[in-house]
Amino acid sequence: MDGKAKSGERIAKAIARSGACSRRQAEAWIAAGRVRVNGEPLDTPAHLVGPGDRIEIDGQPLAPRERTRLWLYHKPAGLLTTNRDPQGRPTLFERLPDHLPRVLTIGRLDMNSEGLLLLTNDGGLARVLELPSTGWLRRYRVRAHGSVPAGALEALKDGIAVDGVLYGPVEAQLDREQGANSWLTVAIREGKNREVRQVLAAVGLTVNRLIRVSYGPFQLGDLAAGEVREIRGRTLRQQLGERLTTQAGADFESPLRQPAKPATKTGKAGPGRGGKRAAKPAPGRLSPAAASRLSTRKAGSGAPRGRRAK
Repeated sequence: MDGKAKSGERIAKAIARSGACSRRQAEAWIAAGRVRVNGEPLDTPAHLVGPGDRIEIDGQPLAPRERTRLWLYHKPAGLLTTNRDPQGRPTLFERLPDHLPRVLTIGRLDMNSEGLLLLTNDGGLARVLELPSTGWLRRYRVRAHGSVPAGALEALKDGIAVDGVLYGPVEAQLDREQGANSWLTVAIREGKNREVRQVLAAVGLTVNRLIRVSYGPFQLGDLAAGEVREIRGRTLRQQLGERLTTQAGADFESPLRQPAKPATKTGKAGPGRGGKRAAKPAPGRLSPAAASRLSTRKAGSGAPRGRRAK
């Protein structure tokens, strides 16, 4: 590639905004030599691209950017937040409705956790909403085995270090005791790996049920387990505000691309809105519909997959 200065945005950022993957994963693809710009292989994620540049991944053109969208998903317990699992355990991408385009998860919920998970087609938005600096509160209903020690929850407001990991301020309130268990409401802003479980374990509580009930301004509400609901564009723009919209580079002007709904043998719409669910894939493999929705925020080596046809 030539060294001429040019305006535009970084290639990894452009790939993430298309919904193909996260920015981190795009950088991994570039390092692996899988990305070309105008026919030339790329070796740096710092390369700038503009509207006239042709971007290819594994020889396939990058899909044009779609309007920024966001969905609320009620993740049931027992699903992994990943696009595939070598052990054949079920993943949420196998259970999402077929009418969704390719989406990324905003943050994660571990396999045994349930509740609100945000999905988006915009890698830039996913990255911004995961940042602790964004300041969005994540609230959970927690059932834990054990009694709450006096003053222990109040002390969490100053943060706590557990096994060398420093966790920021935690808002925790005891709601009620039920037999050997305690029900609490817990709120955090960082969302580190297994943060709620680790913090409560440090005060003598063993979490046996964890339900995320809100993420920033978005609420789980009456969303049924496994259900997906899209946030209207105008509402999303209002909730993000000017600062986050600009920081994420959210696009509310581009057109929507509606994928075709796959037909079943009866001619009805596929699973997700009343159609029959496809046969369960073999352990460790995704159905074509699940695979087309791509990935979580973790970097991976799986080949990118194109969006479904219009």
